[in-house]
Amino acid sequence: MILTYLDQDRNKIADANFETLTLARQLAEQSNAPLHAILIGDPPPDLTPRLAAFGVNTLHIAKHDALTDYAPAGYAQSIVELINTHKPNAVLALGTERGNEILAHVAARTNLPMAANCTQVQIGEPYTVTRFRWGGSLLEEAKLNGATKLLTVAPNSIPAAPALNAQDITFNPFTPTLTDQDLITRVQSRVETSSGKVSLAEARVVVGGGRGVGSAEGFRELEELADLLGGAVGGSRVVTGLGWRPHHDQIGQTGTRISPELYISCGVSGAIQHMVGAKGAKHILAINTDPDAPIMFKADYAVIGDLHQIVPAITAEIKKRRAQK
Repeated sequence: MILTYLDQDRNKIADANFETLTLARQLAEQSNAPLHAILIGDPPPDLTPRLAAFGVNTLHIAKHDALTDYAPAGYAQSIVELINTHKPNAVLALGTERGNEILAHVAARTNLPMAANCTQVQIGEPYTVTRFRWGGSLLEEAKLNGATKLLTVAPNSIPAAPALNAQDITFNPFTPTLTDQDLITRVQSRVETSSGKVSLAEARVVVGGGRGVGSAEGFRELEELADLLGGAVGGSRVVTGLGWRPHHDQIGQTGTRISPELYISCGVSGAIQHMVGAKGAKHILAINTDPDAPIMFKADYAVIGDLHQIVPAITAEIKKRRAQK
């Protein structure tokens, strides 16, 4: 069988998990094996038909009184128990911070090989995987041996595609056996800071700012434009390092990886770490005074000029056109 870990956060499954399921189903079909999935906690009400549409045969539901929120070692132990019982050919997870952390724990506990941030997988003995290395600046082809292969899938690298035929799903609830060591690190409480706006990772439009914005106050112009477009505001690592934006607004290799329809980059040079986080954007509009900034060569559209003149002009034009409707 091929097993996929579905990352659930407060009763919500991110759509990117279905990219992982798409690759997992392809591997299952090629190896003539059933497709299983594992979820920690009760599934959201709309999840079952979606999993059926993506070809899942069996959903394993791990439930434990101590797993009411994220606990990486506890989550990993739940997967380890399934590996010990069912001996899957491979276990896949989305290559987010959580997905990579959980499968790393699984690899350490089982002494199984793991490949992170894969974009392609060819079955065989061994598997041949293509994966991002050096912050996404190159692709590496590697061989992955092992009775069970552990893989994480690079976000936004594989289009999510339902199966041709939906499956009838069998449910397997179980209670993992956990020790105190499995629960040393876990989320015990949360302080919500969201203003109710769309999250950076899920926004269809992102307005990002870099050092060129000049100050924390300078982001007000970007926030106004993002609000008009129903989008979110992000920043480069320099911006969060200077304290102009909180860390959760950072776009990049060590921040949030975005995949909007449009990324409006304002005063961002486009260092490789930033572009790793923005490579999922369908279109990039770059605004910068430096025509030789790296991001200008990655952008679909580029405007050379002062963002503090250009962004307000864009905002004013949008308001004008909406008022005419």
